[in-house]
Amino acid sequence: MRILFVAAEAAPIAKVGGMGDVVGALPKILRDMGHDVRIFLPYYGMLPDKMEIPTEPIWWGSAMFQSFAVYETVLPGTDVPLYLFGHPAFSPRRIYGGEDEDWRFTFFANGAAEFCWNYWKPEIVNCHDWHTGMIPVWMHQSPDISTVFTIHNLAYQGPWRWFLEKTTWCPWYMQGHNTMAAAVQFADKVNTVSPTYAEQIQTAAYGETLEGLLSFISGKLSGIINGIDTEVYDPATDKYIAQTFSADTLEKRKANKIALQEEVGLEVNSKAFFIGIVTRLVEQKGIDLILNILDRFLAYTDAQFVLLGTGDRYYETQMWQLASRYPGRMATYLLYNDALARRIYAGTDAFLMPSRFEPCGISQMMALRYGSVPIVRRTGGLVDTVFHHDPTNHAGTGYCFDRYEPLDLFTCMIRAWEGFRYKDYWEQLQQRGMSQDFSWHQSAKEYVNLYRSIYGLPPQEEEQPPQQEEAQVDEPVATGKS
Repeated sequence: MRILFVAAEAAPIAKVGGMGDVVGALPKILRDMGHDVRIFLPYYGMLPDKMEIPTEPIWWGSAMFQSFAVYETVLPGTDVPLYLFGHPAFSPRRIYGGEDEDWRFTFFANGAAEFCWNYWKPEIVNCHDWHTGMIPVWMHQSPDISTVFTIHNLAYQGPWRWFLEKTTWCPWYMQGHNTMAAAVQFADKVNTVSPTYAEQIQTAAYGETLEGLLSFISGKLSGIINGIDTEVYDPATDKYIAQTFSADTLEKRKANKIALQEEVGLEVNSKAFFIGIVTRLVEQKGIDLILNILDRFLAYTDAQFVLLGTGDRYYETQMWQLASRYPGRMATYLLYNDALARRIYAGTDAFLMPSRFEPCGISQMMALRYGSVPIVRRTGGLVDTVFHHDPTNHAGTGYCFDRYEPLDLFTCMIRAWEGFRYKDYWEQLQQRGMSQDFSWHQSAKEYVNLYRSIYGLPPQEEEQPPQQEEAQVDEPVATGKS
């Protein structure tokens, strides 16, 4: 299949959230499976610092009364072709923000559509979040190009229709009051980044006012859990941590705990219960819950706590002030640092993630991969990736709570603190978490089956040779599209 990923982010060159991880990792796996997958991304001002980009464009186009250039390169560390959408609107060294955000991403989506129509025609365009939401609307008139719309975060829905009608082409058949609403109606398939989130967004609690529409199109809605790059994030080979280790050599992991305590200025004590959190400091991530109970938790226990992240100024200030009241036991780092994040995953005993909602979540998978036991709320992708610890039956991979209430989080954290004292059980819990398979390979197979379902083809059989798969997919097929 010829597949074009169109997105605002792609790791490692332009990443803010989970979308960047998906767009940076999934195409590489799909290409290994024999598909021609390429990426279309804005040419941000900071990209030349991170990769080699040709000085001459491969194609010039026009959209919304503006000219743009398209440059071709490859995603660093892969053989995935990368097309960069060049225009002065994307020259600043940022991905999001600015008063022109709605206009420039609508322009970017329009440019991607022109690229598909006039330069490289894919069979499927996989669009990601509202930034590309108009593409399924425009491609509705092109029966030879199908669309998949992937929802990473329903809370951000893009500009309203009145803005779109003033700035770009809105076909007569278009429906929907904003970009997201239009995208889910006109895409051939819609998916979210976890099965549980796909169910939750059809309810008023998580639907962000689109629950009725999402229930209406539920026949083409599904959820596919994200993965992580298990080659890059491997505690057995990670050069950013003090001591490499595996599930079979957990005794070596203690060196990472001591090294992290020294690095962040906490009391060096291998027996202390050490909790870490790597997150954006926003309401979605449950920071208000943490602020409600962390002071009491630290006063009640001998635990230590380290936080890494940036976000809302209020949450940053509160966390900083809390750390100042517990010197030697709590450290707050208000920055983004991937190397330090890895050391937190590898050096803490538990990892805290009490999200209000979580479409998928990557951090809990990273924590499990590095032997840090997750403490999570049962919502979204956290339900699909972390299973509650059952010491009687030697089952589960973490500690979970249900209600979004401070007392429930506090109780769950106390249970984890008490469980840490039973070293044999705790080590078994760590080993079960580290044995989980969160590689992209299983997710990639599900994406292939999603693409195949557009054409009415059955799921790909596990033992089917790639040559047969390619022959089946590349043949012209009478589609079942409406």
